Amino acid sequence: MPELTPDALRAAVARIAPSRVPALTQHLFEASANALQTQSLAPLRAFVHSWAVFVAIERHPERAARLRGLERIVDAGEQDPTAAIAEILAIREAAEAEAGLCAAHRSAAGTSPGANL
Repeated sequence: MPELTPDALRAAVARIAPSRVPALTQHLFEASANALQTQSLAPLRAFVHSWAVFVAIERHPERAARLRGLERIVDAGEQDPTAAIAEILAIREAAEAEAGLCAAHRSAAGTSPGANL
């Protein structure tokens, strides 16, 4: 897993999903502009969180393929999506843990003491 910095995440995305680099670049531009406008680091934290989870999922092709299949089940609306949604959440939680975001998320939510991000 790369460091949780824009440059490291960009390099990882370029390696595992090069077609997504323009989306990452646009998201970073928007997050930076929003951070300046609001005088808050929250948009940049959201950017890092989003792309770290993306990298953690996409660096495991089987997990990424499974997630896309589950998303298709939910989008199709042809069957009860409860199990698919639960598995999607489990995949995302595992990716957050792999990226080291779980403790940070709990701290930001105020559920455990700790340093700010």
